[in-house]
Amino acid sequence: MNTNDLEAFLAVVETGSLMAAAARLNLTQPGVTRRVQNLEEQLGIQLFERPAKPLRPTEAGREAYEHGRRVIQSIEDLRSGTSPNGAIRGELRIGVTIDLSEAALAAPIDALRETFPDLTVRLTSGWSPLLIEQVARNQIDAAAITLPESGRPSEDLVAEALLTQSVVVVAGRALDLPEAATLADLARHPWVTSQDGCGFRTTLRRRMEAEGLSLTVGVEAPSVDLRLSLVARGMGLAIVTPGKLAQSPFRDRIRIVAVQNFAPQIRSWLVHRPATGRLRRPIALFRDGLRAEMGQPPKQS
Repeated sequence: MNTNDLEAFLAVVETGSLMAAAARLNLTQPGVTRRVQNLEEQLGIQLFERPAKPLRPTEAGREAYEHGRRVIQSIEDLRSGTSPNGAIRGELRIGVTIDLSEAALAAPIDALRETFPDLTVRLTSGWSPLLIEQVARNQIDAAAITLPESGRPSEDLVAEALLTQSVVVVAGRALDLPEAATLADLARHPWVTSQDGCGFRTTLRRRMEAEGLSLTVGVEAPSVDLRLSLVARGMGLAIVTPGKLAQSPFRDRIRIVAVQNFAPQIRSWLVHRPATGRLRRPIALFRDGLRAEMGQPPKQS
């Protein structure tokens, strides 16, 4: 079996298109197509559903992807292990939730590029449930995620704690709310939240449902700054960490709402599979860089 054909197949699965795979591999689109067809002929199976956009692997293709990714990783481990200067090569695929992207995509990535110059770092973003699934399926190598305080990643994955943070409810100063509000008071107003899958939104929804209340989403906004700007303009309530509120240019137009019997926390984790081979050191460096960015000292491994 030609490893070039296998790498082309993996690239198509991970990017979802022949064009994107060709750009990643520095090949022409017909060249990628030929390599995928070669692999299909060698395996005697159809790897992709046709026609489908984006390209989706068949059931056999998904199985082939899982095995193929392990093969390529083993080859990269071998190359790194036998490198004369000990250089770590290949790819490190990292997923980051949107709320952690500011911390993750600055100093930690710079440290990876400086320490491991022969390692290609590929980044993707998404909500925590999706990223956990991608790690479990070997589609990415590690992910920085955020979960409600009661949540924990799958026991099949290594989950290294990064930071536990309190969150607060905020409102525009003109919004009519009592000084000591209840969850029932909050349920009468719309909320400005991230899309479904966000740890903040999940924390809030679960607590309100436990009280027999409903969460009314007025606006979905992807970034903290946008959500806080909408809150400042009276569009609804939001949940945020005190640190993000202190950094916001809208903080003077927003107040923290004291809520009875509601002091939620969220926890951030770095998750990866137990056996990381040559990627053990880069993942550990990324973890420690994240902890430093988030104000936590590195822990002894």
